[in-house]
Amino acid sequence: MFFSYKIVVLINKTWKLSRLMCNGKPLRASRLMVQTDLSEVKDVLQWFEEFTSDPLPQEFWQQCQIALVEGFTNVVRHAHRHLPNTTVIELELKLFTDGLEMRLWDYGHPFDFQSKLESLYQEDYDPLEKEGGRGLMFMNQLTDEVSYQRLSDQRNCLLMRKWC
Repeated sequence: MFFSYKIVVLINKTWKLSRLMCNGKPLRASRLMVQTDLSEVKDVLQWFEEFTSDPLPQEFWQQCQIALVEGFTNVVRHAHRHLPNTTVIELELKLFTDGLEMRLWDYGHPFDFQSKLESLYQEDYDPLEKEGGRGLMFMNQLTDEVSYQRLSDQRNCLLMRKWC
């Protein structure tokens, strides 16, 4: 049962991406730099709210907001756990006519996002009952594409895309 669900999700995500990846130039783009501090989430939310006036469904914006906040708090709590609070987290939003692209850059140690996500789905208990790992699952379920990769400048980039 789990296997077939995973295939359906993958097929739906792949279809949406192939249909919508030719969006071209974004309608709006913005970057924000904040420090590694959970209190900065208010600035992240305020910045995000500037985009929500665009004519996309309310549910779309809510899901993107949750995914963005989960990504931000994961950077603060995990990626930058051993780094000074002055370490910068850079965020970027790109709005397209039919979707949103969100990027977060961090300076933490890289990890294999996909392997971690797969291991969470294979655990025998409800992952929502466990505090660790829920954010990764939320980001994966609320977006159409999510990836995390190490860049040549020794930063990591979390990329999330959501389409209407």
